[in-house]
Amino acid sequence: MQVEIVTQVTDDLYESFQRLVPQLTDNNPPPSWDDLSALIRDSSSTLLVARNEEGQILAALTLAVYRVPTGIRSIIEDVIVDRSARGQGIGEALMQRAIELAREKGAGNISLTSNPMREAANRLYLRVGFKKRETNAYQLKL
Repeated sequence: MQVEIVTQVTDDLYESFQRLVPQLTDNNPPPSWDDLSALIRDSSSTLLVARNEEGQILAALTLAVYRVPTGIRSIIEDVIVDRSARGQGIGEALMQRAIELAREKGAGNISLTSNPMREAANRLYLRVGFKKRETNAYQLKL
């Protein structure tokens, strides 16, 4: 298995996200080619994927690192491991690489949110060192 930073959109990447995103959520459609291109061009975002030995993308996540008046913040979003590849350490390898990148970029911590029903994912986050925070999470639909 290989974890890599995505630097360009390919047919393989696009098709992988068409397969993976529906495994994460029903609330948002998979990204378009243009959406993926914009994500890769965005200097605050890093798209990571994990490939098996045959080169197939089995997992992905996005790390965002950005500056605010009180420091450098980071957040991990849209962690997706293909159903067929869960329980093999792929998610953990992706998370470890994202943690390493956030540290390199000067972030003092990383935030993430996860649906409580995603039990295996929540166990993974605790296993790699995240602590559950008691906070109020808010969202405004635009």
